[in-house]
Amino acid sequence: MASTTLICDTQPWKDLKAHTEDIKKTHLRDLMNDKERCEWMMVEFDGMFLDYSRQCATLETMDKLYKLAEAASLKQQINRMYGGEHINSTENRSVLHVALRAPRDVVINSDGKNVVPDVWNVLDKIKDFSEKVRNGSWVGATGKPLKDVIAIGIGGSFLGPLFVHTALQTDPEAVEFAKGRQLRFLANVDPIDVARNIAGLNPETTLVVVVSKTFTTAETMLNARTLREWISSALGPSAVAKHMVAVSTNLTLVEKFGIDPNNAFAFWDWVGGRYSVCSAVGVLPLSLQYGFSIVEKFLKGASSIDEHFRSAPFEKNIPVLLGLLSVWNVSFLGYPARAILPYSQALEKFAPHIQQVSMESNGKGVSIDGVPLPYEAGEIDFGEPGTNGQHSFYQLIHQGRVIPCDFIGIVKSQQPVYLKGEVVSNHDELMSNFFAQPDALAYGKTAEQLLKENVSQHLIPHKTFSGNRPSLSLLLPSLNAYNIGQLLASYEHRVAVEGFVWGINSFDQWGVELGKSLATRVRKQLNASRTKSEPVEGFNFSTTTLLTRYLQASSDIPAEPPTLLPRI
Repeated sequence: MASTTLICDTQPWKDLKAHTEDIKKTHLRDLMNDKERCEWMMVEFDGMFLDYSRQCATLETMDKLYKLAEAASLKQQINRMYGGEHINSTENRSVLHVALRAPRDVVINSDGKNVVPDVWNVLDKIKDFSEKVRNGSWVGATGKPLKDVIAIGIGGSFLGPLFVHTALQTDPEAVEFAKGRQLRFLANVDPIDVARNIAGLNPETTLVVVVSKTFTTAETMLNARTLREWISSALGPSAVAKHMVAVSTNLTLVEKFGIDPNNAFAFWDWVGGRYSVCSAVGVLPLSLQYGFSIVEKFLKGASSIDEHFRSAPFEKNIPVLLGLLSVWNVSFLGYPARAILPYSQALEKFAPHIQQVSMESNGKGVSIDGVPLPYEAGEIDFGEPGTNGQHSFYQLIHQGRVIPCDFIGIVKSQQPVYLKGEVVSNHDELMSNFFAQPDALAYGKTAEQLLKENVSQHLIPHKTFSGNRPSLSLLLPSLNAYNIGQLLASYEHRVAVEGFVWGINSFDQWGVELGKSLATRVRKQLNASRTKSEPVEGFNFSTTTLLTRYLQASSDIPAEPPTLLPRI
């Protein structure tokens, strides 16, 4: 494609647009009767099993999607990413989160340099440090072991590590390694988040990990200064060097803050925040909690999918198939949302993480060359574990708007329960719903079926299900550290595939900047009003009214308040 050519101007896009009229005449009730089609729409790799037969698509649809991928130079784009080319053109950066989990002997270049040795230098440093903390050879200022960790970070420095931590918390192997330890994540600048994080913790046994690439992120640094005060007020200022470490590249500011630069763990500008869970951002706090050996298995799971994504043919490539089907649903069938529905409580933080990975990456209105997009791109992602979601928003999914669904199931529960006399185990009860819901969405229930069941005439419209609602099912053999890595990488690469096809930059995030810059003005105004009683000026009528009301209602706060920390 020429640099200014949009994918919608290509023949494969136009062919798919025309093809949607054929698909609108089909129904999943009929498509699911075609056994050969269903068999073609099942793919297995490294224990993961994908069934996308309940997508509103035929084999002809898939052929047309592969042609679209070819028109978008998808294979070349993937190779450019793995080759370290600066595909994040607006920031002139490589995109190499795959290097974060590459084996030691792999060569991945950025700007002519193999970055894998640098990655492993940091991983080795994390392994050494985390083992010292865990075995008690690194202790706090008063000589007590550091058994509690608070990781401070926001966005990608928080959501990804929290997802992995939550998923590992009930894995039997990880549980053994985490005995006697706690890991908490402080993200929101809301003081309530500080209060919740330090509640019940003793500064003497707490290690704080400050995650900020530049060491200037406003929310993160205010929270870091707050916990520095919490430690200093209890143990003295000199304790900071023993109780705080950093994940950052700005060693000057790290040292100025009071943290020993030797206790700063690096990452690189070719790692986007939302893709950084496999860097020190996630690996350090997770290794402190579970030990490096568990986290290394997580990295190996992700690396397995990285190689699969790079080398497998598109028709057998799980991330490519997921990405192409998302493009089909969003840009051709007109379904802008996607529900992520893991039938595992351990994955309760998966949807919030993918929400950022997907929506921050692909929430763009212009092409990578700055041309306004005349088609819809990006998905609205949300989700909740099954069966909780069934009792929350499935009503809309079944009888309201059409929302394509990802059902994620686990064959073996992390924590099985069997009760004598019960028809099925607890996990089988959960999985009964995992298998039933996609069919309910696909087939629905007709008025004729309801009549045969002697349903009252006036209730038939209310109890009719239209069906023909697309979903896919992803089945994992278990949910250990390796599987969690596989799942993460599959969704990361899915997002990249969508962006490559849409012709957008999935690796910048300029949309988060404007609100932050406006907040700087508000911050200055609040300071001037609090300390000098200056009136609110320079804002529109609405904002002026809200700010004035806020200041008046909180006028009991002194102009120069003394230090005050939460007292839960």
